[in-house]
Amino acid sequence: MPMASPLRLVFLGSDPVALPLLNWLATEGRGTAEIAAVFTQPDRPAGRGQRVGANAVKSWALERGIPVRQPEKLTQVEREELARIGADLSLVMAYGHILGVKFIETPRLGTLNLHASLLPRYRGASPIQTAIACRERETGVSLMRIVRELDAGPVADCERIAVGELDTAADVEAKIGAACRPLLARTLPLLAGGRLIFEEQDTALASYCRRLSKDDGAVDFRAAAPALAARINGLWPWPGCSVDFNGLPVRIGLADALVQGGPGVMEPGTVLGPDAEGLQVATSSGILRLRRLQRPGGRMLPAADFLRGFPVERGARLPSRAMPALLKAGPPC
Repeated sequence: MPMASPLRLVFLGSDPVALPLLNWLATEGRGTAEIAAVFTQPDRPAGRGQRVGANAVKSWALERGIPVRQPEKLTQVEREELARIGADLSLVMAYGHILGVKFIETPRLGTLNLHASLLPRYRGASPIQTAIACRERETGVSLMRIVRELDAGPVADCERIAVGELDTAADVEAKIGAACRPLLARTLPLLAGGRLIFEEQDTALASYCRRLSKDDGAVDFRAAAPALAARINGLWPWPGCSVDFNGLPVRIGLADALVQGGPGVMEPGTVLGPDAEGLQVATSSGILRLRRLQRPGGRMLPAADFLRGFPVERGARLPSRAMPALLKAGPPC
């Protein structure tokens, strides 16, 4: 029996999280789908010098001679171009543009999205960060059809990953990127053969996470240590949590919680001193251990190295700042 031709695929994405799936499509997945074109965000300023440059997805495509489109927004012109390409499928992951209904419906098999959560939980703009901050021990990536309502389309399949106690958003994003490969390997052949089944989401279980800002990096030591550690790790590297050390904003790159001490040991925010793994700080319940710290203009360092050049006295008080809620709607963290 002759092998079916690979799906002609247009990829829409702008974030490095997509690179593992793109590499799979260009290697082991070549018999399943071929990338006809890439749509990605226009070049933006990035880094400390705010130099304008290509994002990781654009660079990947150009290295392989794949046509790249960078519209500021998707209009009828882009829809007509998508039709000219003759794509069987559009696949979206972390693109950053809203897709209109006509654009979604242009490919023969429609438009699918890889969303970085186990839908219907954590719909919205920050699913990885919010899942970690909400102390989930499992998350994943879902393959869904795009509909007009945010992340509400029917889901075909998902790939689950474990979230470790010391995993940051960067760590989980890497796991999510890798998880896309087995998910596509088993679903794209079914889609090509008309055998992929999509099921509607249970809207009663839906939760919504919003776009993050620098204000979300506040730390309130009046919260419990496990909740604070999860939030700090979930918001690294963006926007990153920070604490005022004698007037200097110090970023926290990693934290964990110690159960000993219980509530009321000392006033929340009181520095209890260093141990072998970090700097201990009292909270309303338990002890928060700050494991990685960074002063302005410096490098992120293990706490022991940081404290050698920036000593912090036992008994010093670190101020608390109110922490904005990360979920807009749905079951609380």
